[in-house]
Amino acid sequence: MRGSAVNLRQELTLSEIEGLIQEQADHISQTQLLSGAIPWYNNGIADPWDHVECAIALDASGRFEEAEKAYRWLRDSQNPDGSWWSSYVNDRPENLTRDTNYSSYPAVGLWYHYLFTGAVDFIAEMWSTVEKGIRFALELQQPTGEIYWARDTRGVVYPLALMAASSCIFQSLRCGIRMAKLLGLRRPEWIASSRRLARAISERPELFHNSVDSQYDYAMSWYYPVLTGIVRRQKARDRIFGKWSDFVLDGWGCKCVAEEPWWITVAETCELILTLTRIGEHDRAGLLLNWVLELKDDDGRFWTGMKMPEEEVWPPEEKPSWVSAAMIITLKDQTETRKPGGDRRGVFSRFL
Repeated sequence: MRGSAVNLRQELTLSEIEGLIQEQADHISQTQLLSGAIPWYNNGIADPWDHVECAIALDASGRFEEAEKAYRWLRDSQNPDGSWWSSYVNDRPENLTRDTNYSSYPAVGLWYHYLFTGAVDFIAEMWSTVEKGIRFALELQQPTGEIYWARDTRGVVYPLALMAASSCIFQSLRCGIRMAKLLGLRRPEWIASSRRLARAISERPELFHNSVDSQYDYAMSWYYPVLTGIVRRQKARDRIFGKWSDFVLDGWGCKCVAEEPWWITVAETCELILTLTRIGEHDRAGLLLNWVLELKDDDGRFWTGMKMPEEEVWPPEEKPSWVSAAMIITLKDQTETRKPGGDRRGVFSRFL
């Protein structure tokens, strides 16, 4: 399965990258329900965060109508308090937890939709959805800046904040602030909340957990503060390279967690590639992309990941839509860094 670990720039032309983007977009389109929901796979669950990630990928591949259909599904399924249920099966609620990262993330997707399309009218149409989702998240912000993870099925708050999710909420707030400005609105309370959150992540890491139910060292907690622009410049490089050997398996990609048993995952590797592009590590980004491209099945879909050292596909037969989405976003970012006059930070970092 392993190919030679050479740089992407030596292997794929821009047209080949675009072909791969469209191939992955086909998989997402084929999975999307008539309602607009995008489950992980046929008859699988749909969760709001990965649904938005797939919508971003549809926009990045030029499938704007399908992306708008996905966002209208969010509008139509939003709870009165601004949240969404954590998962749905065939449009019916399955997990009734209400996650603050899930409720705020549509702001990121819709901001990218505007930047790809210039569709101000659609942003205006969706504004109430964005605003209610962000308000739900901010109701769980603590005086020290962190934002608690979720409300359970009884409405009780889980009293813990997650590093990766909180970093993503920061990104959502920044996108929401930009959308408000686009529509001629001001949300100074969102600006203040985003600053408190960023300060907590940067200066009070003890306030945050790596995950809900374990003490594993998760890769997302490592790179998300850099990916979302909270940690910058030399501190960003120190954070990434200080734990590089803990999370990166040479020739394969990024582990989901640092501890054994090791599991190399396509989505985490793609997000790490985006992070490397953001800090100017283009050669490393290209190298990791070559490694992870090897995890594509014969049907064109990417596996979730690979169990190591057994080199076994894990979970067996699982090739989710959100893995295709992560690959599209990463490839689009790489295209931006390569084309004449492109932004070396990548298309997604520039937008933030």
